[in-house]
Parts: sequence; C-alpha cells; structure tokens
Amino acid sequence: MGVTNSARKLLHGVLGLSEEDRVRIATELLASLDGPPDADWDEAWAAELESRQRAAEERGVVAPEWGEVRARILARLGRG
Repeated sequence: MGVTNSARKLLHGVLGLSEEDRVRIATELLASLDGPPDADWDEAWAAELESRQRAAEERGVVAPEWGEVRARILARLGRG
C-alpha cells in the first residue's frame, strides 16, 4: 500500500472500530472526494424520484414493504 506511515497507522486504528463507525467514516471520506455539493441536487433528485414513482404507478408496479426489501438485502449480504 503506497501510503505514509501516519496514514497506515490511522487506517490500522480505523479498522479496529465497530462496523457502524467504519461505515460512517467511509461515508465521510467518500463525500470529501466528491467536491462541493450541488445547490440544485436535492431538488433535482426529489423530482427524479417523483418521476420514477409516477412511472412505476402508471405501469401498475406495487412497491414491496421496507421489511421485505431489507430482508432480501440482508440475505444477499449473508446476514439474514
């Protein structure tokens, strides 16, 4: 791994944290690489979600309950 000693020590410390803490740190690190947030992003994404929902409803698609979706995800991850 081509990183500095301080980065290697930091990584070693982070890998010793709980999964929840590692996920939070990974999320923040990835977000920091993304640059400044787009001012219109929230509005554009909300409009996209509404558009997709309308299209699904027009096709008669019935969305599954969150519990069912979560169970499938956990099963795929081998945690179900």
